[in-house]
Parts: sequence; structure tokens; C-alpha cells
Amino acid sequence: MDGHPRDRARDEALHKKFDKLLTRMIEEHTASAHERKGNPDFLDVVMAIKKFYREKLTLTNIKALLQNLFAAGTDTSASIIEWSLAEMLKNPSILKRAQEEMDHVIGRNRRLVESDLPKLPYLQAICKESLRKHPSTPLNLPRVSTQACEVNGYYIPENTRLSVNIWAIGRDPDVWENPEEFRPERFLSGRNAKIDPRGNDFELIPFGAGRRICAGARMGIVLVEYI
Repeated sequence: MDGHPRDRARDEALHKKFDKLLTRMIEEHTASAHERKGNPDFLDVVMAIKKFYREKLTLTNIKALLQNLFAAGTDTSASIIEWSLAEMLKNPSILKRAQEEMDHVIGRNRRLVESDLPKLPYLQAICKESLRKHPSTPLNLPRVSTQACEVNGYYIPENTRLSVNIWAIGRDPDVWENPEEFRPERFLSGRNAKIDPRGNDFELIPFGAGRRICAGARMGIVLVEYI
């Protein structure tokens, strides 16, 4: 269904502007590739595949990959970060404990680096608790059943559109004690300390699970913890 002509014109103008941004980004990145020799990033690897492995990757394909990174990795991560900040402002004791951990591990004379993250268990617990209570995709992305099946006594016809209620799973009182309470400490000891939000434990699946899990799960977790 076509949109209003005015909306179409606006969308086309926005697309052209974003396309120019991506083109400039690729050109600048290619020109500075020698500065990252031995430590390539995502775009360096993609460009190398295009150049040396003769994969049928066009600039349009690469721009689409970059656009997916922006679209899927910006708003979702920002949402979790905003909720984390809101919960800490609402609970000053949590904020104070997080600050004390940062001061103890990092101090105030340098910036946080990615290698510091494993040494900050309380910070990681805050991020897990935010992912549990405030998932950025509450119903995940919809799925379609490829064939008829039965799950826990429920018959699901072929081609049925399905959504997983990640929000409800994270607030299930049969799994989580006081699920409406924001309490990072729940992830510091006992069974919950071993829960992995990257799809290995179905009590906490903010990125989905299985073969269709979010491809940027690891990046998303690191980004939220780092910022």
C-alpha cells in the first residue's frame, strides 16, 4: 500500500541523505585502514572479503549491513541504557554501589576500557536486570511456523504468525522473586548468577534464542555495559 506522496518524497530525501553518509563513511574508513592494521574492525573485515575473497558483495550490500547495524543497534541499546539510568536514579543505593565499584576497579584517573567489564560484576548485574525488566523488543520479532506442530498441548497451524512475549517471561513470578522490583543483586549469587542473556537460558532471552537469535547480541551487551 503506497503512502502519501508527501511522505514518499520525504522518505526518498532521507534515504538519499543517509546513502551519502554511508558512502562517505566507507570512503573515509577505507582511506584510514592502514591505521588499524592488525586490529581490523567490522567494516575492515567486510571490505577485505569483498576485495580478496571475490565474494559477490556490492557497495549496496555493505551499506545495507551498516544500516542494519545503525537501525538495530542504536535505538535498542539506547532504550536499555535509558531504563538503567532511570532505575538507578529511582534507587540511589544501586547507583552508589555501582559508582563505588567503578572507583575501586578503575579509579578516577582513566577511562573505562572493554577489558575492565569482566571485573565489574555489579555493573553487569545492573545491565542484566534492565534486560530482564525492560527488554527493548518486548514481543521479539515475529516468527512464522513452517509446518503444523503442537507445543505444550497447543496446536499451531502451518504459516501461523507467532510472537514470543519476552516482557512477560522476564516478569514471571514463578521464575523471578519479586519480579516488579529492580534488584541487580539477584544476578550476583546462586543459580541466577550463571544466567546468560544470550539465549542459553530461557528465563532471560532479551535477544531471542535459537538459530534466529539477534546477530548483534554480543555487541549489544558490550555496548550497554560500556556506556
